[in-house]
Amino acid sequence: MSKSIYADWSGHHVKLTWIPGNTYPDHGKVTSVHGYCMDGDKILLVHVAGRGFNIPGGHVEQGETPDQAFHREALEEGCVEGDIGLLGMIEVSNEDNPLYDPSGKYPFIGYQLFYRMDITACLPFSREHETLCRIWVEPGEVPYVMNDHELALLILEEALSQK
Repeated sequence: MSKSIYADWSGHHVKLTWIPGNTYPDHGKVTSVHGYCMDGDKILLVHVAGRGFNIPGGHVEQGETPDQAFHREALEEGCVEGDIGLLGMIEVSNEDNPLYDPSGKYPFIGYQLFYRMDITACLPFSREHETLCRIWVEPGEVPYVMNDHELALLILEEALSQK
């Protein structure tokens, strides 16, 4: 079920719309990838410097597909590998953002893709990247540990329904 909210991202008024499903948008408009990494009935959360606890994710690098980017981010931030499936995407619209810069690095309409990963390998935690630590939480504890917008919990529900 689609749902839209508005968020303030460093003074930028952006519209975020959750669009569930496994259809990919134009890869050139995908700005980041994120995912709920599942190990049995536990969810991996990582503490990224300056962001607090959240799910693994980050920007798509030049030459990567979104799937490759998510595998890389899960490995870098959580030191995990696994099988992934696309849950859907958040459309990030700048239509009501008076600070939008058309010559900036983000498109007027961009997409953040969200995955579910079923972990097949949990490697020793390395702290080689911006992640300070990782924890495993029960799904019901996620709202008390992760500080994110309300769509994150809607996406969690989608990830849990994909068992």
